[in-house]
Amino acid sequence: MGYLTSTAADPSYDPFSYRLHADPYPAYAWMRENAPVYRNEERNFWALSRYDDVLAALRSPALYSNRHGISLEPDLWGTDATKTSFFLAMDPPDHGRMRRLVGSVFKPRWVAGMQARVRELARARLEPLLDVERFDFTEFAAALPNDVMCEIVGIPDDDRDMIRADNDLLNHCEDGVDTRSSATVAAGFRLAEYYVELVGDRRRSPRDDLTSAMIEARVDGRPLTDSELVAFLFLLVSATNESTGKQIGIAWYHGWRLPEVRSAGLGGRAADWCNESLRYDSASQMTARTLTQESTIHGTRLPAGARVVLLPASGNRDPRAFSEPDRFDLDRDTSKMISFGHGPHFCLGAPLAQLEITVALEELAARVSDYELDMDRARWIHSPHQRGFASLPCSVTLRDGPR
Repeated sequence: MGYLTSTAADPSYDPFSYRLHADPYPAYAWMRENAPVYRNEERNFWALSRYDDVLAALRSPALYSNRHGISLEPDLWGTDATKTSFFLAMDPPDHGRMRRLVGSVFKPRWVAGMQARVRELARARLEPLLDVERFDFTEFAAALPNDVMCEIVGIPDDDRDMIRADNDLLNHCEDGVDTRSSATVAAGFRLAEYYVELVGDRRRSPRDDLTSAMIEARVDGRPLTDSELVAFLFLLVSATNESTGKQIGIAWYHGWRLPEVRSAGLGGRAADWCNESLRYDSASQMTARTLTQESTIHGTRLPAGARVVLLPASGNRDPRAFSEPDRFDLDRDTSKMISFGHGPHFCLGAPLAQLEITVALEELAARVSDYELDMDRARWIHSPHQRGFASLPCSVTLRDGPR
């Protein structure tokens, strides 16, 4: 496989390479300056890494279509992509009709009303961990958004850690391999079976949750099928949560790495800590599109039907868009960041994700005055799409003194 080596004259970009996952940013910097329209012959895709190019593509769904899905894996790419990605694999106007079914749930007013409950769930997950000398920070970071979304759709408390474990497997890739392992496929089947049972239960006994509301919803006068409802649950629980949990861990990591960020973040600047971490090192690294007509970008001709990878995480580090982009700056204006996408496919859960990350950091700051990470034992996840920690050993100094 063409692994990345950041010191090579011509580094390769392979999103399935473990060596890339360790630190993709040298490759992105090289691509932005030397190959803004990058070609990977082996995997048959092009990649856009500059901010303006990624933004223009996100704004142009008619040219950069989602119809074949947003993943490069062969088993997730094609005309059946809606089975796993649902409305993320649709173009307007179909995409908008499905998205509007849950759009009201994630609007700012609804998200603001969730703050107290998110804080309760954060404290419930955090308190037991603070009683031990060392804990895995991902047990807090990944659990919180999972708990929130599971509660929204109606998944019982006792099942939430099981759901989270299978979602972790669902997003894992083997080194250099673009097809899913047997363990990943098995996790997907377990989740599908669980969601089918949940939908069946809510059809028989509706409750005050989003799954029941979706069963009652109508699109062009018709109810959603069981397959569509299961696809919705995959999207909401499996896709929405994963990146938020990883982002909490990324923010915590950069706070540890940069003492001035840690001090200010724990001292009351949780929202700035959240937003700059999203800009500086986004958990969501890439998304794929299909080019609907021949186009020329920076003098390079791309044929109709080409698979094109968009790299918002690279765009967020583009010096053409952000001054000193490789510096973590809590005073930065992050309003232009494209971590949540842009245009009609802008992340539906963005306001909720920002709330969850900020609340997580605030609740940590309320109890923790300082902390250490054991990076010798930390493990990055391995995913072509996402970045974050599979394990992040942590010890803390509590504000109220020794344990």
